[in-house]
Amino acid sequence: MKEHIKSFLNEDQDPKAIEKITAKLETLLMKNEEVGYIGVQKKPAITVFPDSIVLTNKRIIMCKPKNLGLSMDFVDYDWDDIAGVFVKENILGSEFSFSTQTELVINIDYIPKNQARKLYTFAKEQLDILKNPVVASPIVEDVKPVEAEYIQEEVIEEFETEEVTDFAEIMPYVPTYTDAAVEEVQTPVANASGEKKISEMSSDELFAKLQNYKKLLDNGLILQGEYDAFKKEILGYM
Repeated sequence: MKEHIKSFLNEDQDPKAIEKITAKLETLLMKNEEVGYIGVQKKPAITVFPDSIVLTNKRIIMCKPKNLGLSMDFVDYDWDDIAGVFVKENILGSEFSFSTQTELVINIDYIPKNQARKLYTFAKEQLDILKNPVVASPIVEDVKPVEAEYIQEEVIEEFETEEVTDFAEIMPYVPTYTDAAVEEVQTPVANASGEKKISEMSSDELFAKLQNYKKLLDNGLILQGEYDAFKKEILGYM
């Protein structure tokens, strides 16, 4: 508090008056309340106990000593109750005044001109802050396009499934056991490629043919039931 008050002493304030006021203000200031400026009367005649005015970031405080300076009256006015502030410069000092929303006018005279101007400037700044509050800009966080990536993966999976389905549809036709049996019954003589009938094959040829059927089963080209039928038939000739 004392370091902050030193900046007022170059405006013709009475150091003793400032010290008395600040000592009493230490117990009056609210949380986050800071003194912005202090003006002290300076009458032509010697005044032992001058009136003073204190401007903070929350209110205006009028200070009037009484009982020969042993006590002091404090009357405060919140900034949202202030309608306007005024300064009138006279030959002997200036008069600082302010009006309230209830049309009450409060003034303090014989304020040195430099102090009156500083009081007026600080008061106008507080009223401007009240009328135009500073709104903090919202913090925008970077959001990764998780949803877009997830959709893209789903599309890829569906595309791969369609490829497998198409591949199954274009598979070449493989004769089933039933078709082969009918062919053997209808064509007792060797076919045009010269392939022997099962009944005419040797054991090695029958074993090789069984292996071919096993490969067809492993590749999913014939069903298990068809393979079992082929196997049973071939083993019958071995």
